[in-house]
Amino acid sequence: MSNKTLSIISYITIIGWLIAFFQGKEKADNLLKYHLRQALGLAVVSIALNIILRVIAHVVPSLSFLGLVGFALFIFWIIGMINAANGALKPIPVIGKMFEDKFAFIG
Repeated sequence: MSNKTLSIISYITIIGWLIAFFQGKEKADNLLKYHLRQALGLAVVSIALNIILRVIAHVVPSLSFLGLVGFALFIFWIIGMINAANGALKPIPVIGKMFEDKFAFIG
């Protein structure tokens, strides 16, 4: 698989990220490394936010509308895939800048 394809696959759940990481480990270029970092960061934020929002919704049921934040994260996943498909090294809106220099084990 090409690095562009692996970059796109990295955004498809954690399993897709693992496939992209191990398939592209030997021949990774800047595009793949960048999108692996972005996808992993987005996954970590999604999981943490999901746990926090579920606790909040359980404690205060009237705040369960905050679950709509998950829709924004879904849009971020799509934006990341589009950037990977276009070969762009653009960060995911709002949270992407945090992950550009994180996760050093990928680079």
